[in-house]
Amino acid sequence: TICHHTVLLSLNFRHKGRHMRLRNIPGADDAVLRHPIAIKQEKENKGKWDLIFGNHQPIHIEIGMGKGQFLLTLAKQNPDINYIGIERYSSVLYRALEKIDSEEFCELKNVRFICMDAMEIPEVFELGEVEKIYLNFSDPWPKKRHARRPM
Repeated sequence: TICHHTVLLSLNFRHKGRHMRLRNIPGADDAVLRHPIAIKQEKENKGKWDLIFGNHQPIHIEIGMGKGQFLLTLAKQNPDINYIGIERYSSVLYRALEKIDSEEFCELKNVRFICMDAMEIPEVFELGEVEKIYLNFSDPWPKKRHARRPM
């Protein structure tokens, strides 16, 4: 089944017989830029997310969405809520785009993804524009060198 938003993603690279680490997928940046579900100039949409979705439904965001399973499952269960997944790394977001193009999730119209650092959220959403924020496992392996970046 080809979805209404499908951009054929075919970047399954293997290196020395095993899958490459997610952060090293060549071409992921370009794939994210080409996909219609991925928002490109997110700061320009501040206060205008109802235009992006074409409705006035509440917006829920997930910070550090990873491969997108949690967000996509919620979006499928709640078509009356708009969901925006935020992921910092394009290679991880690429995996979420593969998932939304699957037969299970391809008909969802209430999902968008943004590849950005969560520290920029105030520049992307107006005060009160987001009804709920999910912060599940946004950085499961904190490192000492990241200690200077408090949430």
